[in-house]
Amino acid sequence: MKQMNAPSSKLARLLETDPRATTVLIRGLVGAVFLSEGIQKFITPEKVGAGRFAKIGFENPELLAAFVGANEILFGLALCLGLLVRLSVLPIIVIMFTALATTKVPIFLQNGFWEMAHAARTDFSMLTGSIFLLIEGAGKWSLDGLISKRLKSR
Repeated sequence: MKQMNAPSSKLARLLETDPRATTVLIRGLVGAVFLSEGIQKFITPEKVGAGRFAKIGFENPELLAAFVGANEILFGLALCLGLLVRLSVLPIIVIMFTALATTKVPIFLQNGFWEMAHAARTDFSMLTGSIFLLIEGAGKWSLDGLISKRLKSR
Protein backbone atom coordinates (compact mmCIF):
# COMPACT_ATOMS: atom_id res chain seq x y z
CA MET A 1 0.00 0.00 0.00
CA LYS A 2 2.83 2.41 0.78
CA GLN A 3 4.36 1.87 -2.67
CA MET A 4 1.13 2.98 -4.36
CA ASN A 5 1.17 6.27 -2.44
CA ALA A 6 4.87 6.94 -3.02
CA PRO A 7 4.55 8.66 -6.43
CA SER A 8 1.65 10.77 -5.16
CA SER A 9 3.67 11.67 -2.07
CA LYS A 10 6.68 12.68 -4.18
CA LEU A 11 4.47 14.78 -6.44
CA ALA A 12 2.88 16.44 -3.42
CA ARG A 13 6.32 17.34 -2.04
CA LEU A 14 7.38 18.68 -5.44
CA LEU A 15 4.27 20.84 -5.70
CA GLU A 16 4.35 22.02 -2.08
CA THR A 17 4.70 25.76 -2.17
CA ASP A 18 5.17 28.92 -0.21
CA PRO A 19 1.65 30.05 0.76
CA ARG A 20 2.42 33.77 0.33
CA ALA A 21 0.73 35.36 -2.66
CA THR A 22 3.70 37.69 -3.18
CA THR A 23 5.79 34.84 -4.58
CA VAL A 24 3.86 35.40 -7.80
CA LEU A 25 5.88 38.60 -8.31
CA ILE A 26 9.20 36.75 -8.44
CA ARG A 27 7.72 33.91 -10.48
CA GLY A 28 6.12 36.30 -12.95
CA LEU A 29 9.28 38.34 -13.33
CA VAL A 30 11.58 35.37 -13.93
CA GLY A 31 9.04 33.62 -16.17
CA ALA A 32 8.32 36.71 -18.28
CA VAL A 33 12.01 37.50 -18.80
CA PHE A 34 12.78 33.95 -19.94
CA LEU A 35 9.68 33.73 -22.11
CA SER A 36 10.64 37.02 -23.77
CA GLU A 37 14.30 36.06 -24.22
CA GLY A 38 13.33 32.73 -25.75
CA ILE A 39 10.98 34.36 -28.25
CA GLN A 40 13.65 36.93 -29.16
CA LYS A 41 16.11 34.17 -30.02
CA PHE A 42 13.77 33.27 -32.89
CA ILE A 43 12.65 36.80 -33.84
CA THR A 44 16.12 38.38 -33.92
CA PRO A 45 18.52 35.44 -34.23
CA GLU A 46 21.41 37.59 -35.44
CA LYS A 47 21.27 39.69 -32.27
CA VAL A 48 20.33 37.31 -29.43
CA GLY A 49 20.10 33.90 -31.07
CA ALA A 50 22.46 32.05 -33.39
CA GLY A 51 24.45 35.19 -34.20
CA ARG A 52 25.22 35.80 -30.55
CA PHE A 53 26.04 32.12 -29.94
CA ALA A 54 28.43 32.19 -32.91
CA LYS A 55 30.10 35.35 -31.58
CA ILE A 56 30.62 33.68 -28.20
CA GLY A 57 32.25 30.75 -30.01
CA PHE A 58 29.77 27.93 -29.58
CA GLU A 59 29.77 25.14 -32.16
CA ASN A 60 26.48 24.65 -34.03
CA PRO A 61 25.12 28.06 -32.97
CA GLU A 62 21.84 27.67 -34.90
CA LEU A 63 21.00 24.38 -33.22
CA LEU A 64 22.11 25.55 -29.79
CA ALA A 65 20.21 28.86 -30.02
CA ALA A 66 17.04 27.04 -31.07
CA PHE A 67 17.45 24.56 -28.19
CA VAL A 68 18.07 27.27 -25.60
CA GLY A 69 15.31 29.49 -27.01
CA ALA A 70 12.78 26.65 -26.95
CA ASN A 71 13.73 25.83 -23.37
CA GLU A 72 13.42 29.46 -22.32
CA ILE A 73 9.96 29.66 -23.92
CA LEU A 74 8.76 26.37 -22.46
CA PHE A 75 10.06 26.86 -18.94
CA GLY A 76 9.36 30.61 -18.91
CA LEU A 77 5.73 29.86 -19.74
CA ALA A 78 5.63 27.12 -17.09
CA LEU A 79 6.90 29.65 -14.54
CA CYS A 80 4.32 32.24 -15.60
CA LEU A 81 1.59 29.64 -15.07
CA GLY A 82 3.15 28.28 -11.90
CA LEU A 83 3.37 24.76 -13.31
CA LEU A 84 6.05 22.38 -12.01
CA VAL A 85 8.04 25.40 -10.89
CA ARG A 86 10.76 23.53 -8.99
CA LEU A 87 11.48 21.40 -12.06
CA SER A 88 11.14 24.32 -14.47
CA VAL A 89 13.79 26.44 -12.77
CA LEU A 90 16.44 23.71 -13.00
CA PRO A 91 17.18 24.17 -16.73
CA ILE A 92 16.92 27.94 -16.25
CA ILE A 93 19.57 27.80 -13.52
CA VAL A 94 21.80 25.79 -15.87
CA ILE A 95 21.22 28.39 -18.61
CA MET A 96 22.15 31.20 -16.20
CA PHE A 97 25.35 29.52 -15.00
CA THR A 98 26.31 28.88 -18.63
CA ALA A 99 25.59 32.50 -19.56
CA LEU A 100 27.69 33.76 -16.65
CA ALA A 101 30.58 31.44 -17.47
CA THR A 102 30.61 32.13 -21.21
CA THR A 103 29.80 35.83 -21.33
CA LYS A 104 30.56 37.40 -17.96
CA VAL A 105 33.75 35.62 -16.90
CA PRO A 106 35.52 36.90 -20.06
CA ILE A 107 34.36 40.45 -19.22
CA PHE A 108 35.74 40.01 -15.71
CA LEU A 109 39.08 38.75 -17.02
CA GLN A 110 39.36 41.53 -19.58
CA ASN A 111 37.80 44.53 -17.83
CA GLY A 112 37.59 43.71 -14.12
CA PHE A 113 34.95 43.16 -11.51
CA TRP A 114 32.85 46.33 -11.85
CA GLU A 115 32.44 46.01 -15.61
CA MET A 116 31.41 42.38 -15.13
CA ALA A 117 29.06 43.25 -12.26
CA HIS A 118 27.32 45.84 -14.44
CA ALA A 119 27.00 43.48 -17.40
CA ALA A 120 25.78 40.60 -15.20
CA ARG A 121 23.10 42.41 -13.20
CA THR A 122 20.21 40.77 -15.09
CA ASP A 123 21.93 37.37 -15.04
CA PHE A 124 22.44 37.55 -11.28
CA SER A 125 18.85 38.70 -10.75
CA MET A 126 17.43 35.86 -12.83
CA LEU A 127 19.70 33.33 -11.13
CA THR A 128 18.78 34.44 -7.60
CA GLY A 129 15.08 34.64 -8.53
CA SER A 130 15.28 31.10 -9.91
CA ILE A 131 17.01 29.82 -6.79
CA PHE A 132 14.30 31.50 -4.68
CA LEU A 133 11.63 29.64 -6.67
CA LEU A 134 13.53 26.37 -6.33
CA ILE A 135 13.45 26.79 -2.55
CA GLU A 136 9.99 28.32 -2.07
CA GLY A 137 7.96 26.84 -4.90
CA ALA A 138 5.37 28.50 -7.09
CA GLY A 139 3.39 30.45 -4.51
CA LYS A 140 -0.28 30.71 -3.70
CA TRP A 141 -1.59 31.72 -7.13
CA SER A 142 -0.23 28.91 -9.26
CA LEU A 143 -1.16 25.69 -10.97
CA ASP A 144 1.19 23.91 -8.56
CA GLY A 145 -0.84 25.32 -5.64
CA LEU A 146 -4.11 24.28 -7.26
CA ILE A 147 -2.89 20.76 -7.99
CA SER A 148 -1.42 20.50 -4.48
CA LYS A 149 -4.77 21.44 -2.91
CA ARG A 150 -6.56 18.82 -5.01
CA LEU A 151 -4.05 16.13 -4.01
CA LYS A 152 -4.51 17.01 -0.32
CA SER A 153 -8.30 16.87 -0.57
CA ARG A 154 -8.23 13.26 -1.82
